[in-house]
Amino acid sequence: MRYPYLSGPGAGPAWPPPLVAAAHGSADPRAAAAVTELADLVRARARRAGLPGLQVRAAYLGHALPSVPDALEALCGEGRGRTAVVLPLLLTEAYHSDTDLPAVLREASRRLPGLRLRYGRPLGPHPGLLRALERRLAEAGVQAGVAGTAVVLAAAGSSRPAANAAVARAAQAWQSARGWRAVVPAYASAASPTPAQAVGALRRAGAPRVAVATYLLAPGVFADQVREQSLAAGAHAVSAALGPAPEVADIVIERYLQAVGAPAWPAAGGRRAGAGSGGR
Repeated sequence: MRYPYLSGPGAGPAWPPPLVAAAHGSADPRAAAAVTELADLVRARARRAGLPGLQVRAAYLGHALPSVPDALEALCGEGRGRTAVVLPLLLTEAYHSDTDLPAVLREASRRLPGLRLRYGRPLGPHPGLLRALERRLAEAGVQAGVAGTAVVLAAAGSSRPAANAAVARAAQAWQSARGWRAVVPAYASAASPTPAQAVGALRRAGAPRVAVATYLLAPGVFADQVREQSLAAGAHAVSAALGPAPEVADIVIERYLQAVGAPAWPAAGGRRAGAGSGGR
């Protein structure tokens, strides 16, 4: 879909404003590689959305470079940083999206007084993520909605109940939409059941086939843990992390466009409008 208004009044040499895609970060180089591929795909697909020349930069909250402050400072140094959109590459409203990253942006605004920020929403919840999960499951040999197939939706997990509840709602919506035998949420850390526990419970309940959908953005320790423990518990297939799926790239563009039209950030109180509680 194209958005003609993007080339209308207000467009100019600094348009469209650059996007800083802020991921959690990992010491595992596969994670940064996946985020970089996703940024490249966003850049390519942005042209279809009426955003030719969109600059997309990946940045990280920790464990990898560049950091979010460094990415913003580099934009200012290039003369492109008067306005920038920062988008959390997170699958739920979480601790990092409503606490860590806002604190980083407040400090960046203090250090870079000429910087105007637009802060976007996390990627989830969004029906496009379910389509991306189906893509990854199909790559693992599991077709959506096959009779008798039960699915474990394996997320990172959180110490905050609201974030885990969001994953449970996504599981319920997916089961309703596709008619899986069951879709059960599970968590790699901080909450239960674990993916292995969920796989075991579904098998004991008589599911003839159990697939595990990895609800993580990038490969790394958690994705490896989900795969190894799920297969050991008897899962028939485990999908890869979402990574640079076209559906994820399109959600990034959608969130970017929403942020462009939002009020400048930080708002009063320093919180993004509409930010809810989430989890780490």
